[in-house]
Amino acid sequence: MSDATIALYRSPPSGATSLAVTGFGRQRVTSRLKNRRLPTHAVVMVERGHGWLQSDKAGTIEISGPALFWLPAGMMHGYGPDPGESWDERWALFSGTLADEWLRQRLIDEAAPMVPLENPREMRHLFTTLQDEFAEDNSLGLAASAATLYRIVIEAARQASRATAGAKTDATIEKVVEALEQRAFEPVDMTALASEFGLSPATLRRRFAAATGLSPKAFQLRLRIDHAKQLLTTSDLSIEAISRAIGLDDAFYFSRLFQDRERCSPSEFRRRHRRA
Repeated sequence: MSDATIALYRSPPSGATSLAVTGFGRQRVTSRLKNRRLPTHAVVMVERGHGWLQSDKAGTIEISGPALFWLPAGMMHGYGPDPGESWDERWALFSGTLADEWLRQRLIDEAAPMVPLENPREMRHLFTTLQDEFAEDNSLGLAASAATLYRIVIEAARQASRATAGAKTDATIEKVVEALEQRAFEPVDMTALASEFGLSPATLRRRFAAATGLSPKAFQLRLRIDHAKQLLTTSDLSIEAISRAIGLDDAFYFSRLFQDRERCSPSEFRRRHRRA
């Protein structure tokens, strides 16, 4: 994993609350955890790696990343990679009456807590957003992180539903996604890209949006802004240099795009999230 281990915790709010995120982490795991109960709910996303989850409600479940699983409060559980192996995971702790309602609605299912991720890119993006918001450590950031956790629950439920229904991945669009990831910081002619994969521009936009929830241009922009956020928090590069690194020659244009997406300037984002 490229990023260092992260573990952030916040005190739960006093009194009853509908939803609160109380912890977030990102790490490489090399050993199994056994016989644990958590006082709060948790969600774990395994980005890559293979291992097992055991719980008193679900028994033993094979985990093969990318996948996500839920750990309801009070449930005895253990999990981790195969012996001698490792896996990369992100996790979040949360509590509140809304989380309890998700259990009643079986959006979080104690008997089937694992969700294979057919679209791991979207889930990675949501966890990255949650990390950025939770790190702010103010009322607005905590409210935003709770809203993003809500989106994680809905996205997981949708992907679980598609997996149950046997929905198939659009193989052509997966190749387009890979091409855009490889060319994220280069000028891309979307008409030429569509032709490269035997599609019309309109068909490319429709099928791409169905598979990712974004247009091809919006997907490329998200890749650029996400990389800019990483550079802002992990390097001393100037705003101009970061703009060039993500394929934008005009730093003022980059700053305007960043402001529109993140609701703050690149410099302010760096001040809020810079790692020691």
